[in-house]
Amino acid sequence: MCIEPLIFAAERYYYGSVRTLLVLAVALLASTPFASAQKVTLPLWPHGAPEPYTGGPEQDITKPTDALIAGRRLEHITNISRPTLAFYPAEAAKNTGAAVVVFPGGGYQILAYDLEGTEVCTWLNSIGVNCALVKYRVPFKTRFPENTADLEDAQQAMRITRAHAAEWGVDPHRVGVLGFSAGAHLAVVLCNHPDFKRTGEPENEPDARPDFAFIIYPGYLTIEPALDKLAPGIDPGPKTPPTFLLQAEDDFAHVENVLLYFQALKETKVPAELHIFSQGGHGYGLRPTALPITHWPALAETWLHTIHVIGGAVPYHAG
Repeated sequence: MCIEPLIFAAERYYYGSVRTLLVLAVALLASTPFASAQKVTLPLWPHGAPEPYTGGPEQDITKPTDALIAGRRLEHITNISRPTLAFYPAEAAKNTGAAVVVFPGGGYQILAYDLEGTEVCTWLNSIGVNCALVKYRVPFKTRFPENTADLEDAQQAMRITRAHAAEWGVDPHRVGVLGFSAGAHLAVVLCNHPDFKRTGEPENEPDARPDFAFIIYPGYLTIEPALDKLAPGIDPGPKTPPTFLLQAEDDFAHVENVLLYFQALKETKVPAELHIFSQGGHGYGLRPTALPITHWPALAETWLHTIHVIGGAVPYHAG
């Protein structure tokens, strides 16, 4: 088993210079919390989801007794009947034009909306990458291929992001996906089934295929308990995008998820990068601890440069 021994130093790019006090004031405003006013939240299905959810009202079921992650609790949002996409733009002076659609995890029962969502957008924005955070429908008893609602939400999120690309300063050819745990399973399903359509769906919609993918401590990619075959619906092909995989050997979700999927990507000649650490468990998000695996964002940023999604010192301007 290969154990990642080194942590790559994150690269940072800085743009422009201050020539007048006015320009300085504008730059300072852009770097303060006021910049969050640019965030846009849109419904995934303005006219109602294909399979309406009939459960209770949306709520955060976090309890004081919940486990702490790096000294803090995490949100447990459930009963999501009206899925949304929240777009967090990168600062204009740093915007690389790249965007990542983010799927939090939660076993398809809840969404860890801060740990694996809003905190991820903060990191992506810090490296000049736009973030589209998806609040997809949960809970569900089954997942793709038995249930297609999760994939439909994922496809719709990608289509909305590309449809607004010019407006949001995004290059539609550099829109990737990032998922954690169940959200990583959903990201994999989207990467391998972007063209899935239900009967009666309109044609000529924006492409739902991600241009790259981050798959972080995924679950459900293998058939349990044998863990020797990929699960139904996890079937990469030549059009599967370049993929970054990360998991800990002691993850209760089983490291075989990334091992088998990486091998399948290799066999189909899909570019992939695999990082396995000996310790780390599951559900750490981006919160740093003493364990090296929690510094994975530096590896991820380096990979974005490696596959030429970000790089250079010229901010991106749509159009």
